[in-house]
Amino acid sequence: MANATVEPEIVYDKEGNAHEVVDFNNDYEGAKLGFWIFLLTEIMIFSSLFLVYAFYFDQNTNDFVQASEHMDRLLGGINTFVLLISTLTMGLSVISLKNNDVKKSTKYIWITIIFATIFLIIKYNEWMLEIGEGFYPSSSYLDSLGNGVKLFFGLYFTLTGLHGVHIIVGIGVMLWILGKIKKGEISSLNFVVLENTALYWDFVHIVWIIVFPIFYLIY
Repeated sequence: MANATVEPEIVYDKEGNAHEVVDFNNDYEGAKLGFWIFLLTEIMIFSSLFLVYAFYFDQNTNDFVQASEHMDRLLGGINTFVLLISTLTMGLSVISLKNNDVKKSTKYIWITIIFATIFLIIKYNEWMLEIGEGFYPSSSYLDSLGNGVKLFFGLYFTLTGLHGVHIIVGIGVMLWILGKIKKGEISSLNFVVLENTALYWDFVHIVWIIVFPIFYLIY
């Protein structure tokens, strides 16, 4: 039986020029739409947690204010600045790649990864300080405090932990992108993956911009 041959699909532009349809890998609009749908699910997850926080804050305002006094505003402020700078460098990596400056784009991605790692290190040390003081779920010290204080720290560890997971995922994606750039699979002609990653990183930063004041600045 002879092998079947597949005729290429041809489309014509407004000038009547023929173009072969290869695949949908370069479907920029589809890639953006798909990512926005994904981002919408992320917004729903964090919005739900923020609503839970708002409800319990209303019911336990004094306890939440008391618990917030134990937050390290200096470390939280430094992390806010670190994440802000990383958002800038991530955006610059996209601009550089669009301008076909691959070397500069790669450099900015590495800088973003470094700042993201610094964020995680600071957050880890902050967690260790809080745990060392007994402010962690199910600790005997925390159980001896008011119910609102326990709710505060439960939400704090949940939100900052989930946010930290998103930071780790972002670092993993950026490392994967660096490999793709090296292979030439992401370039000035095909940059939607990097652009979507920068959008994801913007979202991660926005989440922290909300997390920081509701836990660190309410007293």
